[in-house]
Amino acid sequence: MLQSLLSMLNSMSPYILLGFLIAGIIYVFVPRAAMARHLSGKGWKPAMKAALLGVPLPLCSCGVLPTAISMRRNGASRGASTSFLIATPQTGVDSIAATWSLLGPAFAVVRPIAALVTAVAGGTIVSRHDNEETGADARSLNVEEADDIPTGFAGKVGAALRYGFVSLVGSIGGWLVAGLVIAAVITVYVPDDFFTVLGRTPILSMLVALVVAVPMYVCATGSIPIALALVLKGLSPGTAFVLLMAGPAVNFASYTLVSREMGRRAATMYLGSIIVGAVGFGLVIDYLLPSQWFEVTQMHAACHHGESLPLFPTICSAILSALLIYSLVITKIFRKHSTISTMAKEYKITGMNCPHCQAAVTKSIQGVEGVTSVEVDLKGGKATVDGDHDSNAVIEAVRMAGFDAENM
Repeated sequence: MLQSLLSMLNSMSPYILLGFLIAGIIYVFVPRAAMARHLSGKGWKPAMKAALLGVPLPLCSCGVLPTAISMRRNGASRGASTSFLIATPQTGVDSIAATWSLLGPAFAVVRPIAALVTAVAGGTIVSRHDNEETGADARSLNVEEADDIPTGFAGKVGAALRYGFVSLVGSIGGWLVAGLVIAAVITVYVPDDFFTVLGRTPILSMLVALVVAVPMYVCATGSIPIALALVLKGLSPGTAFVLLMAGPAVNFASYTLVSREMGRRAATMYLGSIIVGAVGFGLVIDYLLPSQWFEVTQMHAACHHGESLPLFPTICSAILSALLIYSLVITKIFRKHSTISTMAKEYKITGMNCPHCQAAVTKSIQGVEGVTSVEVDLKGGKATVDGDHDSNAVIEAVRMAGFDAENM
């Protein structure tokens, strides 16, 4: 199992590190707020623009919610917001690179194309059934433009590195580790003929994958090793692709918030677009595209044989492991030693699933008048707020960020 885990990690780590670097550059240097001004109005064009904006962004299905809700509340149409919600979690520069490393170029190319097509279709359908007024002020749109990015080039480079190799690692690191461990367990302990029956009927295996993938939470990168392990055990490439699309794109928390913010009809179309798109592209892969494009067994035979680990990927794996330890362990230890007075108030926060959610809640509460310090416990689902502040203002600030809050 350890050999399998190390082999997968070595295959992914160089590409993941490259993806983190590109993600940091996009976050700091690409003016997302300027692009967001084009997201008002109806029809396929705003949906297309929103999907093109969302495909490269490395945000998970819950991390994208505050951004999409902010876009929606500042004038973006329901169709554009839905398109952004569908496209963004399914892929990103980091997951595209990691997909190429483990599953090959065909999966890496089809994945963003599927995300784009599904997002545009879903956003357009929502737009056609949307009866709201369309005269929103496009100048007010803002897509989570960071307010802590320095103005100088050197400062921006530092901010890009901090975001890519600290913030983003903390955001998807836990799910990446979970995906690798699950994949290693499947690879080693699941018998080779376990999925033989499902493998003979791709549509049945796709439906099973949907039942598992839709309610669960997994990031776009963390789903890759799981998909690889399932293919190596006999499931069709199309079934693995269903998991790659549906798993990161939606979960119970995201569906609930979309339903509350944009209505039940839009939420149903949002979910339906993801399901139809995932199964549709899965069937295209299994029945229309050349099977050799999606052959991964020979490419990753080293996962099953005790081959020596190459130097450069091993160094990349060591760097990635150090970043994961720092972001997931050391930073949490530092937070525990922060000072909060005994007069602080606690609030129950629901809807948080990752550090992106945690950061969005923290930022919103910090903007409330009278708040002097904030500690948001992601695992415990609570916020400890210090200072002479209005509790109702804190609750409203959390709701404006896309989450629910109440006094404890």
